[in-house]
Amino acid sequence: MGQTAGAFKPIYDEIADKAIKLTARERRFIKFASVEFDGQIYMTPQDFLESVVEQEPRPRLKRKSLTHAEVQQLKDYTPPLKHGSSQLFRSLRDKGIISYTEYLFLLSVLTKPHSGFRIAFNMFDTDGNQRVDKDEFLVIRQLLGGSLKDRDLDEATRKAMEKIFSFAWKGKRGIEPKEGEEPGEHDDYVDDEQGLQRKHKVDTSLQIHFFGKKGDKDLQYDGFYNFMKNLQTEVLELEFCEFSKGHERISEVDFAKILLRYTYLDTDEYDNYLDRLLDREAKEKGVSFDEFRQFCQFLNNLDDFSIAMRMYTLADQPISKDEFSRAVKICTGSELNSHLIDTVFAIFDEDGDGLLSYKEFIAIMKDRVHRGFKVSHYEHVVEDYLDDIEKGTVYADNFRQLLKMRSRACRRLRRYLLYFYYHPDHGPDEGTRHYR
Repeated sequence: MGQTAGAFKPIYDEIADKAIKLTARERRFIKFASVEFDGQIYMTPQDFLESVVEQEPRPRLKRKSLTHAEVQQLKDYTPPLKHGSSQLFRSLRDKGIISYTEYLFLLSVLTKPHSGFRIAFNMFDTDGNQRVDKDEFLVIRQLLGGSLKDRDLDEATRKAMEKIFSFAWKGKRGIEPKEGEEPGEHDDYVDDEQGLQRKHKVDTSLQIHFFGKKGDKDLQYDGFYNFMKNLQTEVLELEFCEFSKGHERISEVDFAKILLRYTYLDTDEYDNYLDRLLDREAKEKGVSFDEFRQFCQFLNNLDDFSIAMRMYTLADQPISKDEFSRAVKICTGSELNSHLIDTVFAIFDEDGDGLLSYKEFIAIMKDRVHRGFKVSHYEHVVEDYLDDIEKGTVYADNFRQLLKMRSRACRRLRRYLLYFYYHPDHGPDEGTRHYR
């Protein structure tokens, strides 16, 4: 058994385990990406879906190395935008490739409220003609990767970054080509400040879907809107079906488990939320997919909800179900089912007085929205420290205890930072308030 487990050691360990300065998104991309072409790693559509709903990728011996002919053949599997659906990524499975910058774009799509779709489209539409062509998409897409030029990287991290961004990244970091190395092959990139994006040398599935096999079609807002809406629906369907087991509804407890699955709760806190729901839910009615999707769309409006609550409850008072319902309608334009609101309060109303501490609710739900990616600077410091302990001294017998310690430390830090953000006069100096 030991040999079998070793044979299927995740590729993530081989490439990124020593690259301590990779971001959470970079690590996850490397961890789940299952194919490679011309020195650059890519996700398949199936890899992307698994990366947002699964904790670990499926076991594999190594990445599949694609030939030029295989990459060209992938074009035939990708449907045009007009034939897009909420089954797109599931139907493509491993018949497609997604670059790292596209991975960042797709992650951002999952957290966008519908009201933000137009803003996202206008970001790509750089000339303002209400159409996005392929060049506009390629140039603006790399901005999602953030700034790399100022990052102080260790050798292991630098090598990992080369696998993500290939030679374009290497050149822009000021790393000279080896003596005798032909420069032409590595210079075919979009001329931007960071050089992260190839030109049209590799047509990814997303580019083909948006702009056609020849790359000569334009992307209009209606098509862009439908793509974003379908992607959000597809991921939510995957999560819902994991618990529904073929039924039309999931239980209230399953609904709570989905909401809490990406949060920094330790085992005891997690169990307390579920126990509270079980004690208060008199009759199980279940939650339909439409109700689940509607609530997740509300969560994508969480920033607006937070502002509304801060303006409405100037004294940071807990809110009632009616106040919660009214704020949701203001932010989203639609009403949540009363049973869904009852369920939310059964989960998050700590003392059973019918009132909700909205700040604590928002803090927990932000982890859900960002699927564990968006954490504070201090949480990263604690996690890095605990990772060092884990690698050096912690083994199978007490691994579970380590995870519990990590969750508790991150959770307490979040509470501490939230308190001093809302009460600046009671704590750290002004310079630390932006760490939430």
